[in-house]
Amino acid sequence: MSDKSLFPAMIKLNQRGCVVVGAGKVAAAKTKSLLTCGAQVTVISPQAGSSIRSQAGQGKLVWRKKSFSPRDVAGAFLVIAATDSPAVNAAVFRSCQARRVLCNSVDDPAHCDFFYPAIVRRGPLQIAISTSGRSPALAARLRKELARQFGPGWSGRVKSLGKRRKEILKTTSGAQKSKLLKRIALPGSLPSGPARAPKQ
Repeated sequence: MSDKSLFPAMIKLNQRGCVVVGAGKVAAAKTKSLLTCGAQVTVISPQAGSSIRSQAGQGKLVWRKKSFSPRDVAGAFLVIAATDSPAVNAAVFRSCQARRVLCNSVDDPAHCDFFYPAIVRRGPLQIAISTSGRSPALAARLRKELARQFGPGWSGRVKSLGKRRKEILKTTSGAQKSKLLKRIALPGSLPSGPARAPKQ
């Protein structure tokens, strides 16, 4: 595995074509995360679990009932290889490399262009932890620790902060704007207690 640093990024997948090869439990979980981000998902697998079948029936994704072939990844933005066959997953990765498509082969760091970090989600707040594939168990432990530190109340806090930021951007400019934006993000300035989303 390369010692070069990974490039951290939060990617907008809305309306982007993503392919998941496989349709078991792991593939279903990956598919769900892609759909949550608004991706246009195509699943490649001769068979599928109830979750994939249901979502395909509802038109939330496209399920191609077939074995993988290299042309399945053509034009995709990113691909997830999540079958129970290391050989198939490796073939998916090679096909993606040939077409310059980003690929993640589940539980196979050597065949990954990117990794899924451990995530703490609190509404618009997302905290990602990665060990570059070296210790997913450590990333999971750190996620639990951060989840305790940043409880559910942070969702409302960040939403409230976003509302205040918009108000400042509309009403101030220059150095005053920068000063206020920094001030509202200070610990003492954030709403405390059981935070709620701002009223619409």
